[in-house]
Amino acid sequence: MADTKREIERKYESDESGLPDLTGVAGVKAVIDKGVMSLDAVYYDTADERLAAAALTLRRRTGGSDAGWHLKVPVAPGVRDEIREPLSDTVPDTLAALVRSRVREAELLPAVRLRSDRDVRHLMDAQGKLLAEVSVDAVHAERLTEGGGTAQWTEIEVELADDGDPAFLDQVEKRLRKAGVRPSSSASKLARALQETARTAGSGKSGSGKSGSEKKRKASTSAPQDPVTAGDHVLAYARAQRDAILELDPAVRQDAYDSVHRMRVATRRLRSTFRSYGKVLDRTVTDPVGEELKWLAGELGADRDREVVTERLATVLGELPPDLISGPIRTRLDTWANARHGGSRSRLIGVLDSPRYLALLDTLDRVIAEPPLLKDAASKPEKVIGKAVGTDLGKVTALVEEAIGTPPGADRDLALHEARKKAKRTRYAAEAATPALGAPARALAKSMKALTSLLGEHQDSVMVRVTLRELSAVAHAAGESSFTYGVLYGREEQRAAGVETALPEAWEGIVAERSVQV
Repeated sequence: MADTKREIERKYESDESGLPDLTGVAGVKAVIDKGVMSLDAVYYDTADERLAAAALTLRRRTGGSDAGWHLKVPVAPGVRDEIREPLSDTVPDTLAALVRSRVREAELLPAVRLRSDRDVRHLMDAQGKLLAEVSVDAVHAERLTEGGGTAQWTEIEVELADDGDPAFLDQVEKRLRKAGVRPSSSASKLARALQETARTAGSGKSGSGKSGSEKKRKASTSAPQDPVTAGDHVLAYARAQRDAILELDPAVRQDAYDSVHRMRVATRRLRSTFRSYGKVLDRTVTDPVGEELKWLAGELGADRDREVVTERLATVLGELPPDLISGPIRTRLDTWANARHGGSRSRLIGVLDSPRYLALLDTLDRVIAEPPLLKDAASKPEKVIGKAVGTDLGKVTALVEEAIGTPPGADRDLALHEARKKAKRTRYAAEAATPALGAPARALAKSMKALTSLLGEHQDSVMVRVTLRELSAVAHAAGESSFTYGVLYGREEQRAAGVETALPEAWEGIVAERSVQV
């Protein structure tokens, strides 16, 4: 298992004056000189710099206390997760997998070499605890690709100690600014190296070495600054969902909390966008893509229903008085919950490594870069987008009213589930419409979220009751008491009935809130 470290740091421009005196920083008792170390790092990327475009850095570094392979993944401005593997001659498989959604079938090649002489200071508090590490780095950069140039600069880097208070960095920056030091214009050494070595290569113009394929790929990841047309707004939302899928891929591979669910939601949002805005994007192109997104959502959701049911049953079991719990129900529930987890994880990783998934990502890039726009895409968004949202809303209305009028039972359960799916689609359409339509679309998205939550309670109850029947049958066959399963089943019936009773009034409230039509 790779080691992961949260890195919180800030970078500053530096000149020949070096590091100002930091003994006056609030909370600093001592500044300890740790000497100079030499670092040598080779950064890897594809020929068209896909990792750099995504603000990802993959390097092999020697020197210092953390020599090895490092993959840095952005978390927030100034915050990155550094995933480490020991030194080896080739890119470790674990790190290659984490960038596969970006690299795909391309080859990772040495792109830039950075050699740094790092002069280090430790800022310590009164108890001798490390607050931050401050370094002055004299950097020599060399682009390793054909026609590459070189560059040199000096920068100051301030990295917060593990478990430190980020507010301390504000105190350090206050002192640096007072001494005339200003934040760096580059987010990382690699970003600056790519920029400055490009300037020194070829024609001498910044970015002169960019290939046509790189320009095309970067165009697919950049959004218009100010969406104007209906097409602009729909594409902005679609692009955001495509980006979310790519950004969540490493988290899913690492089994990060809620990452699978969030990635599945992004696939659903994107598919819904294609379906809702068929007057903007040609559905003869997007429908096949939507089918592939449906496949991916299904693979991502293979264990989601089991997780939902497990959480629900664990909750209600915890609420039951001890005298209502009969037999080894907790043990049986644990066995059922864990039955597929290991195998399903392997299957999911296989899906993310599959040619089908990587081809889907390529297709999404093409759709974003060269969208199949229809005539209405060039129109003003108020009319085109508003009409699309209104159409979805009309379908939700019909389904909800049909479900309310259906007698309790399996048919109503199915009708409520269909209404929930359509409410989700309407919510996503309203989200996409919000930048163009403002408050009315925002209010509708909020209403549809509330509706899907209510109907989700009902669907969860349906799934829980199916599971309880299955577990009860297994327990009975094993000679165990099925009493508690019956108690839980009855509670879930009451839960579903409560939703069905509350739905008409809740729906009336949603209708009443729609004082402004979208």
